[in-house]
Amino acid sequence: MATGKSERTPIRWHIAVFLAPAVLIYSAVMIVPLFGTLQLSLFTTIDNEQVFAGIDNFRTLFGDERWSVSFWNALWNNTWFFIIHMLVQNPVGILLAALLSHPRLRFSAFYRTAIFIPTILSFVIVGFTWKLILSPLWGVAPDLLDMVGLKHLFTPWLGKEEYALTTLGLISVWQFVGIPMMLIYAALLSIPDEILEAAECDGITGFSQFWKIQLPLILPAIGIISVLTFVGNFNAFDLIYSAQGALAGPNYSTDILGTFLYRTFFGFQLQTGDPNMGATIASIMFFIILTGVCIYLFAIQTRLRRYQF
Repeated sequence: MATGKSERTPIRWHIAVFLAPAVLIYSAVMIVPLFGTLQLSLFTTIDNEQVFAGIDNFRTLFGDERWSVSFWNALWNNTWFFIIHMLVQNPVGILLAALLSHPRLRFSAFYRTAIFIPTILSFVIVGFTWKLILSPLWGVAPDLLDMVGLKHLFTPWLGKEEYALTTLGLISVWQFVGIPMMLIYAALLSIPDEILEAAECDGITGFSQFWKIQLPLILPAIGIISVLTFVGNFNAFDLIYSAQGALAGPNYSTDILGTFLYRTFFGFQLQTGDPNMGATIASIMFFIILTGVCIYLFAIQTRLRRYQF
């Protein structure tokens, strides 16, 4: 017989218990510093006291010539750094994944490992090593080009304003091309064999099969790689700092938001650190990344879902 009392759903306390450590650590490391940075950007220091300034720091960053020139230069350089990765790293990663996923390719595991190894190297090692390789005094790049009769093409790429940032972007591509390669490789392996067999029955093979069948099916993975590339590039700092220093030379031609933030917040050489303006730059970086991720989630990802199987 019914007791007349609805059966109460037990409270699943174990879910909160298991989630609590991760939530607490993430909050302490990410959430609290984020809100602290946003709060610091709304204040300014007057006579060694923090005074609420509202959005005056943002106005100064965008409009004051002392700050705006450096900021817009760093923002453009960061954008170009991202474009290099999108135009070179991701297409090359897709191509490598397509080649390495071919069933007739021998030693594919060795090739995947060799290409992925640079991603686990330290930024300091990569920046310093490539700086030595490209050095016109003791680098091996001139001799290697001379061996193939192309020494006349060599120039101190890291020492010229028009080439330095592109060179560092390509070095970053060399280091991280293994990540999109592995993600796309995993996406290609997840395609059901029945789909590929049906395509072969219809006479679609080789490159045509990849272009017409496989590529549309891995578009969601390509979208994820693109947004990860965007977030990583607009958080970049280590490679530029290790190769060109905090001044991001020559003549700030490799200066990006990360190095601009570092000099502003901590100070460098004769420049005194300004935590409030540094927090303002960090806040702008956060809003840029947040905007890009939101555009992907709400405008792009919803359209890519139809390609999932």
